[in-house]
Amino acid sequence: MTPGQQLIESLGDRLAGLRGRITVDAEMEKITWFRAGGIADALFQPADEEDLVAFLKAVPEDIQLMVVGIGSNLLVRDGGLRGFVIRLSAKGFGNTEIVSPTQIRAGAATPDKRLAALALEAGIGGFHFYPGIPGGVGGALRMNAGANGVETRERVVEVRALDRQGNVHILSNADMGYSYRHTTAPKGLIFTSALFEGYPEQREVIKEAMDAVQHHRETVQPIREKTGGSTFKNPDGTSAWKEIDKAGCRGLMIGGAQMSPMHCNFMINTGSATGYDLEYLGETVRARVLEASGIRLEWEIKRIGEFRPGREVQEFLGQLL
Repeated sequence: MTPGQQLIESLGDRLAGLRGRITVDAEMEKITWFRAGGIADALFQPADEEDLVAFLKAVPEDIQLMVVGIGSNLLVRDGGLRGFVIRLSAKGFGNTEIVSPTQIRAGAATPDKRLAALALEAGIGGFHFYPGIPGGVGGALRMNAGANGVETRERVVEVRALDRQGNVHILSNADMGYSYRHTTAPKGLIFTSALFEGYPEQREVIKEAMDAVQHHRETVQPIREKTGGSTFKNPDGTSAWKEIDKAGCRGLMIGGAQMSPMHCNFMINTGSATGYDLEYLGETVRARVLEASGIRLEWEIKRIGEFRPGREVQEFLGQLL
């Protein structure tokens, strides 16, 4: 019996009545944009917020839960994930609504580019940068996603979330505690939707700004590769790609993982990369940049799960700590 099967069996009839989909021994490589990573004991895709509340109340708190979005900014280690992975479906959490001439409510599973398209239709400015972010609203809220000089925190009015017990919380922009690619909101909260605010703008102006973002993305980023987007956060006063380039890591390969020759802050799976290859490459780059310029690059990509025994990767490869 697999760990996933044991997990479901241990819960008996606690999960009876749930309307969402449970997948035992879920292959995370089918979810992440890197197309790499191990097995999750179980994957739960709730039908809607009510179903998610029922699940949270049913599953004992000693069982690990991990929430993932559309899988763009995610590296899953080869040893997989214990407990449940929760993935919010577009059907239950992808609803959008224009609530005023300048405000949009969007579910956490809404793709960022859909939010931008809706704002364009409604003549609401300030959302033009979202086509430059390969992800969904939930991830954007959690990491204060940004592109082209604009960040999510500039548009957020309030966020709706559930805690581990299934209680609803409404967080203001201030409650979210935003800073560069970070929020101080408790890690255990599951964001289900958010209210955003822009400003009145002519559609032609919005369209022009969106086209510029998309053109930039298509010309300088390897968007047709298996990639997780920007690998490292930009350090103060410089760009991650410049430091990576300076350290001689453009095009660097380990196994099937490579720092893109096109944009060297993008890591790509050239076809056969494992989670180990990708993380080892990332830590090799961090070690070389530290040696070359004294800068400690911080991961922007979220790395989750367990290492396969004997295939652990140390930060900076264990150097200079």
